[in-house]
Amino acid sequence: MNISLDIGLTTRTNPFEPGESAMSMTAVLDRLAKQMGSGVAAIDEDGSVTFSEMRDRSQTLARVLAGAGVLRGDRIGLLAGNGIDWLTVAFGVAAAGAILVPFSTWSTRDELAYLLSESDCRILFVTSDFEGRDFTTDVAELTPQDGPRLISLECRGDARFTPMEVFLGGITAVPNTTTPDDDAMVLYTSGSTSRPKGVRLTRAGVADSGLHIGDRMGLRPGDVVFLPAPLFWAFGGSNALPAALTHGATLVLPSRFEPDQALDLIERHRCTALYTLPAITSALLRHPEFRSERTASLRTGLTIGSPEEFRMARDQLGIPELCNIYGATETYGNCAVTWHHWPANRRAGCQGPMLPGQLVRFRDPETGKLCPSGVTGLAEISGRVSPGYFGQSEVANGAAFTEDGYYRTGDLGYLDAEGAFVFVGRASEMIKRAGINVSPAEVEDALMKAPGVAAAAVTGVPDAEKDERIVAYVVGTGLNRATLNAHCRSALSKYKLPDWIDVVDALPLTATGKLQRKALKQMAIALMKREQASEGPAS
Repeated sequence: MNISLDIGLTTRTNPFEPGESAMSMTAVLDRLAKQMGSGVAAIDEDGSVTFSEMRDRSQTLARVLAGAGVLRGDRIGLLAGNGIDWLTVAFGVAAAGAILVPFSTWSTRDELAYLLSESDCRILFVTSDFEGRDFTTDVAELTPQDGPRLISLECRGDARFTPMEVFLGGITAVPNTTTPDDDAMVLYTSGSTSRPKGVRLTRAGVADSGLHIGDRMGLRPGDVVFLPAPLFWAFGGSNALPAALTHGATLVLPSRFEPDQALDLIERHRCTALYTLPAITSALLRHPEFRSERTASLRTGLTIGSPEEFRMARDQLGIPELCNIYGATETYGNCAVTWHHWPANRRAGCQGPMLPGQLVRFRDPETGKLCPSGVTGLAEISGRVSPGYFGQSEVANGAAFTEDGYYRTGDLGYLDAEGAFVFVGRASEMIKRAGINVSPAEVEDALMKAPGVAAAAVTGVPDAEKDERIVAYVVGTGLNRATLNAHCRSALSKYKLPDWIDVVDALPLTATGKLQRKALKQMAIALMKREQASEGPAS
């Protein structure tokens, strides 16, 4: 990608006034096309597109979809990497009154078979070549003859696929009308079940959530937002996309995250905002070509993680107004975000106030009673939350949502004295050591402060004497167990000290950079068995 553009919109005001509501992303794009049509909406590896061009492309596709018989509420699938084509399909589907169902490009053949069957899509747009994988082959073999119509975005592939340019030359009709409460998309997210759950998100919910998130970040026209996370994931499609677009900002969309390419794009396009994760931050900082001046244009952004992981991203990547966040796919990606102008330590120590329209309450995990202010409990969110799951995962609605409309997050947290959400940890991940709850996040944060540590992860292993032993894994340079144990003794109470610390080359992560807690626990169980077989570690 050898494109370098002068965005040139810094003198424009935000498209939306304070307190104004964004009805849908279709309405947002239409407003942007009218107010700043020549501004750059997105940049990918093949070029760029303006707000007016994106609006025109999406409306053309919407009319063709309507001509092909697509009705309000029909589901349209999309299997492609980040890029302008992804946005064109997404906005075209929205303008047609249909529901976007983006598939993960990390899906195995078995997972694709499930998604094709579960989503019941009317049409499926597919990329034929992504990171060396030909999705058209798998999709053609897995799709029954009476299944969705298949459209190839690259205009090549199996004979069962209609090339995109041929499809766009089809019959056109007037798109369907919609309401703000109609579903905009179904995002499939992993959870406690063996199969991903289809999370329904409404048109107004996606747009309003993005508007409020962008406000907390301090986004404005002329900002250039680098998104290394996939658009089919809530961090991208229901967070970064609406946050950037509702503020007239430009999205830079690499098809995949590679640290060397990411540094090049941030530097070349003078990106001012970054969506990052601890794994992405670590990969950028550890790259041999990283230099602080290469990310000097960054001003704001979003991240998750421990206080120390937040400080690493803010200080070492150099993002002075970086925001801390909390949320889930069911809460439109985020429901709490720190303000970009808060003091750095304040942003590191909490996940911020709830967004406008979002409410939170906490329940005692033992008694089920509501907790008083400031007391840690299981967080339940209402307001802008998913109206429920789709398809087979509808059976989980009763367990996930209360009768009065709150989403049960399964996370432990509390509101601090100033009303900000503080994330303590997943209830299922808490370690019970000698009858006392220990938060893995607290031990991980302590380890992250040790010199040379780039990443840390902590889990519990069943133990007859202590309920659970605490096992820690760390990644970094120049580390040894004795030094790490000494550091922990100076930073943690005795009951929180790891029983065993293992230095490893990498932690088990998902494709999106999240820690795989189940895999970590299995690693720890196997480690303890080996150590016990050879007289075990000293506690």
